[in-house]
Amino acid sequence: MRIRDLAPDDHPAVHVLNEAGTPGVHTATLDELLVITRMSSIALVAEDDGRVVAFCQVLAPGAAYRSVNYLWFSARYDDFVYLDRIAVAPEQRGRGIGAALYAEVERRTSATWFTLEVNLVPRNDGSLRFHARHGFHEVGQQDTDYGARVSLMAKRLR
Repeated sequence: MRIRDLAPDDHPAVHVLNEAGTPGVHTATLDELLVITRMSSIALVAEDDGRVVAFCQVLAPGAAYRSVNYLWFSARYDDFVYLDRIAVAPEQRGRGIGAALYAEVERRTSATWFTLEVNLVPRNDGSLRFHARHGFHEVGQQDTDYGARVSLMAKRLR
């Protein structure tokens, strides 16, 4: 497996992964994913035998992103990165790819906080367990404009 920057040619595969990850990942059009990538301070893919099997998009403070979850962290944290989305191909889950992507985000950032949200409704127990294992703690909850209730989570990096 190889982790590298997300390239423009990766977006069709990223879109397929994103949609396969719903409802754990919010649905998005290909154009919406392109816009998020352009705003991202870190955008990565994981490849296995030349095939994109996972991706993540991470935003820094000051992005022109209107996500209610990103805005929640922006109002409360000055020095953070926000994981907007991560998706791993269903047949690739459980192989440590998500953890490897997170480790690469942590390696590339100098931010104090690594932030994200996990669905409580609909409940994503696997993601809640994963994030607890990797040092994330709930710092708030909110109802979203897309019909979910989320746990807002943060991990102190520095």
